[in-house]
Amino acid sequence: MIRQAVFLVGGKGTRLGELTRDVPKPLLEISPGVRFLDVLLEEAARHGFSDIVLLAGHLGESVQQIYDGRVMRNAKVRVIREPAPMGTGGALRYAAESLDPAFVMANGDSLFEFNLRALATPLKEGVSARIALREVPDPSRYGAVQLEGDRVVGFVEKSSDLKGPMLINGGVYAMSINVLDLIDGPCSIETDVFPRLAAEGRLEGRRFDGYFLDIGLPNTLARARAEIPERHRFGCAFLDRDGVLNHDNGYTHRPEDLTWTLGAIRAVRRLNDAGLLVIVVTNQAGIGKGRYGEADMRAFHEAMNRELAEPGAHIDDFYFCPYHENATVDCYRVANHEDRKPNPGMLLRAVKDWRIDVGRSFMIGDKDTDMESAARAGVAGHLYKGGDLDDFVSALLSANDSPVTAGRAGARGGASRNS
Repeated sequence: MIRQAVFLVGGKGTRLGELTRDVPKPLLEISPGVRFLDVLLEEAARHGFSDIVLLAGHLGESVQQIYDGRVMRNAKVRVIREPAPMGTGGALRYAAESLDPAFVMANGDSLFEFNLRALATPLKEGVSARIALREVPDPSRYGAVQLEGDRVVGFVEKSSDLKGPMLINGGVYAMSINVLDLIDGPCSIETDVFPRLAAEGRLEGRRFDGYFLDIGLPNTLARARAEIPERHRFGCAFLDRDGVLNHDNGYTHRPEDLTWTLGAIRAVRRLNDAGLLVIVVTNQAGIGKGRYGEADMRAFHEAMNRELAEPGAHIDDFYFCPYHENATVDCYRVANHEDRKPNPGMLLRAVKDWRIDVGRSFMIGDKDTDMESAARAGVAGHLYKGGDLDDFVSALLSANDSPVTAGRAGARGGASRNS
């Protein structure tokens, strides 16, 4: 499972003029108190990338002062400053000792919304990198990527002669550290390294269709400020755990006892690809009754996300309630705790923590208490009675009366990037 995400935040942003004279482009605010880079880092963190590395250059001291040592969600952020401009390839080489064997890398001045775990599936033998591709109607400003099957075979430079629709480089990559074998000094990953990998058959491409926008020009920065704050109100699939995602064997908590229900992994991937948050809300009275501890439960949840990662899926967050009126552990002995379903406390906390739009959210559970909890939180509830969970989710998402048309507020799609 790839846990590291690397962001390139060293560009000068010259086309933004005075706006970036004293502020690095990724640190520009898109709403009061929210920087563009904050949005990118939260996206990475919610997809389970727990080690975030920022490769800083121009005005790097600002990046370091604000972000080095921060924790965002469950991700720790580090900043590495290059001593002189080295290009995207040189910056990566400079950070070699801090890189994992495999990692995700992204530009710090563009937002491409898609399921990052679907990009970060294991690379095939002989493949060194995978590019996230985006089809646009007018590729003339970007250049195009030539794809045969899943292999990138060439690149076409930007030109007014290019006519769409064509695939372009979306600026997000899954990479093996052996890419560094092709870097021995200042260079560009995009124009120097990727063409060599393509010529050697070592570069994959995978198409995604999510919202895509960079902030390289005044008009695209204005679009970001108008669109992104509203888009980052999420629709959410709340899922009960035992009996919905995994078989309930009674106080299930050991990773070796994790057995998925039929279609559960495919269902989570489907929800991820729909742009929805996937949040587990689970009563865990076994903690209160001394059957296991919170650390055991967290290990179980980590095992779930490890197994989900290989097929490109993830759970964004887990909320749990260890409280019970008959708890044997004193600190957990609480009658009718607000978090214990059928009370809605866990859902209401998640709504606040994640800026969730309840009108585009729903709950899947296998008990009446799940349905009551959802209703009391203002969320649609759907009772799962067994069978293929992916079929259940697919029917739910495709229902004509479903409130869930997209995981994020605002229209999906749209592309604007300055190359």
